[in-house]
Amino acid sequence: KQMPNRCNRNKGLVMKIITILMMLLTLLFSQNMKQPASKFTSSGSVVDIVYKDGKVYSATNASCVDIFDYQSKKLIKKIEVEKIVDFAGDKIDAKVYSVDIIDDKILILSQDKGGFTRVHIHQNGKTELLFDHSKTLAIAKAKFLDNNTILLALLSDELISYDIKKRSNNWLIQVSGAKFSDFALNESKNEVVIADESGNLKIHNTKDGKLIKLLSGENLDNVFQVDYKNGIIATAGQDRKVVIYAPKFGSAHHVKSNFLIYSVGLSPSGKTVGYACDENNNVAIVDTISKSEIGRFSGNNMTLSKIVFVNENEFLVGSDDRIINQYSVK
Repeated sequence: KQMPNRCNRNKGLVMKIITILMMLLTLLFSQNMKQPASKFTSSGSVVDIVYKDGKVYSATNASCVDIFDYQSKKLIKKIEVEKIVDFAGDKIDAKVYSVDIIDDKILILSQDKGGFTRVHIHQNGKTELLFDHSKTLAIAKAKFLDNNTILLALLSDELISYDIKKRSNNWLIQVSGAKFSDFALNESKNEVVIADESGNLKIHNTKDGKLIKLLSGENLDNVFQVDYKNGIIATAGQDRKVVIYAPKFGSAHHVKSNFLIYSVGLSPSGKTVGYACDENNNVAIVDTISKSEIGRFSGNNMTLSKIVFVNENEFLVGSDDRIINQYSVK
């Protein structure tokens, strides 16, 4: 009669030990998480981030681009675009989908009425409309190729090279039949890598739009984001994989996560990659060659939208929150 009671007591003791160990492991893991070194506060949810020459440009869902001084973290300028009228006739904030900078020009892609988009160029204190919803384009991303040329990616996975002065297309290509997700330019801007829901990547020449290389067989589902630095390409996959490609050497390997990977960013050298690694919006930094984890970084309250390296040691993380967190790897 005493044996069952003794077994139950032993089981209870084992469960208590397991619980205590789990608590200790959780505490140890949280202590190893690095917190933000500093932060920037944007006007709205952060959609896109660009760092250039000591300034941080934050594209928001609040009809504006915020410009911060990187060192002081202070807002030094706000570029506002007009609000839009929704289907009910109410004025609402326009979401700024992407921002880019070349010399003294700032390129702003934002939401317009009817589900279409518009493009502005801000220069010399003035924001001029390049085109609006009347062009009936659903553009997902826009970046400069040079002072007079911008690259436009449509949700339909079409890619357009657009001449600013002539206000006409240089070329237009259909990348694939899948829905567009993201693109990234290399440093010289003569190549662009395009990601879509097929999981395959396509590298195209930006001079004429011709396909250079197809990268396939790694991500088997939608690629949310892609980055391209120093000849290295990294993906953020719905299939919970960060794939690291080195097209020059024809190599590819991946890092597996336990959660959907919404965002990815490479350091300037391509030697390290940061990615959204779990459901708590933490960021893991990993060596792209050895795949060894360098560190984990917490403090993001909402789904990540952008990871941008300032240099090899510092990076920025934007999310659906107003806060842009700045971290130090070391």
